[in-house]
Amino acid sequence: MLSVSELFLNCGILHADQRQERRIMFITFEGIGGCGKTTQIEKLVEALKSQGHKVIRTREPGGSPCAEEIRRLILEGDKGKWSPETEILLFNAARRDHCERVIWPQQEHGAIVVSDRFVDSTRVYQGVARADLRQLVDTLHEVVIGYEPDLVLIIDVTAEEGQRRIRAARRDEQDRFDEMGLQFQQALRDGYLALVRTSSRAIVIDGNGSPDEVFERVWEAVQNSLP
Repeated sequence: MLSVSELFLNCGILHADQRQERRIMFITFEGIGGCGKTTQIEKLVEALKSQGHKVIRTREPGGSPCAEEIRRLILEGDKGKWSPETEILLFNAARRDHCERVIWPQQEHGAIVVSDRFVDSTRVYQGVARADLRQLVDTLHEVVIGYEPDLVLIIDVTAEEGQRRIRAARRDEQDRFDEMGLQFQQALRDGYLALVRTSSRAIVIDGNGSPDEVFERVWEAVQNSLP
């Protein structure tokens, strides 16, 4: 009897190895709510384009029309709306569509893809902070996606600073995860810092200071990693 991974391979669902060889670069930004990812992504995309690179900016959950529909299901509503297990399944469905329709095609056309979150968010949010489900997250990712970023930039601020920025910037527009409070944000931060200790792809960027000061750190990390 075939294993789950062999079944997916035989059905032509997994093509990670081939795409890993053909792509230019896949960069993801991670961090707790309010860390400043959006601003740094905007600056990085502009800087890469100014050097003549073709760059695609995207986000998770979402990034493709169908994945954006799943995004609304995940992020909107009461904070207890979904169990962590259900969230993992929804994220994988959205991520698979995102890869098929945006990330992989754009890379095959020579683009650097910059994404606001990817699988490491699921590893930390559902695998650590929401529940102890890291093994489930990794198993499903290997089977359904089988694809990792080249560089993961974790913008790091304290849980207190993240909460302050969320309240100042978003007010009544918080998503379900922002509403889970300071203790949850601290668990997220701890999860991201632990991730760095086990991943050669991940770099912590000090998120304190002006946006330009933070971007100097981001740009140095990216320049050191560009092929």
